[in-house]
Amino acid sequence: MTILVTGATGLVGREVVGQLLKTGHDVRALTRRPAVAGLPEGVTVVEGDLERPESLRAALRGVERMYLFPVPHAVSDVVAMAKRAGVRQVVVLSGAEADDDVFGSGYQVVERAVEESGLEWTHLRPGEFAGNWLDWAERVRTERVVRRPYGGAVTQPTHEADVAAVAATVLAEDGHAGMTYTFAGPEALTVAEQVKAIGVAIGQEIRFEEQDPTQARDEWIQDGYPAEVVDWLFGMWAESARDPAPVDEERAAVVQRLTGRPGRTFARWAADHAADFKQPIP
Repeated sequence: MTILVTGATGLVGREVVGQLLKTGHDVRALTRRPAVAGLPEGVTVVEGDLERPESLRAALRGVERMYLFPVPHAVSDVVAMAKRAGVRQVVVLSGAEADDDVFGSGYQVVERAVEESGLEWTHLRPGEFAGNWLDWAERVRTERVVRRPYGGAVTQPTHEADVAAVAATVLAEDGHAGMTYTFAGPEALTVAEQVKAIGVAIGQEIRFEEQDPTQARDEWIQDGYPAEVVDWLFGMWAESARDPAPVDEERAAVVQRLTGRPGRTFARWAADHAADFKQPIP
């Protein structure tokens, strides 16, 4: 069976490629720049861009299943091309907040387009990516500090390798058509605890400074985040800080059930990415 992985050089896509190679199937990786993809031996690297669906013709030829990175504005054309090419099943990288009208609207567009295509489909809805912390890597490298509001807010971060393991399982096995899998990491940790775990991973103390929410909101909007998204996130974090939720065992169990192993801890994620945070202060 030939499986196409789109977004193949991204944080999750690269992991999907690596884990699919272990299944023995023919793995084809889509990237805009094959020459610098740096993907492992054994994968067929093909050029194409989801935002230019006409560029996908060669990549889709002979493909039976496809892992779809969400590109809302082009998804209808991409899925139509996949169907014409003979693709039978599309596995969508979505998100746990897909049902939310504010933060999940893009995911909704992608999921709906795939469902309406007539192809078999499976939706993967991971929770918060642990990889979101990479946005803070430069600040940690240069200042050893994280400034954020709501340090007591609890999240259940998900290692990208677990997202990829679920995706690889669903792509390589039968029996997952028409399913939506919502899952998360194995721990509920405060923001401050996650900062501490990164410090342990790099062997250096990282200060956490609680930021005033009003000041943080202004800064995030100035950095380009839509006001409605910032308000949604800050509202969720404020509620979590007031009333921290325990581990969602049901979501954590999905990774174990589908992959046969428990989800990776945040400490494991921090150790796996220590080099991203570890550059010494000049």
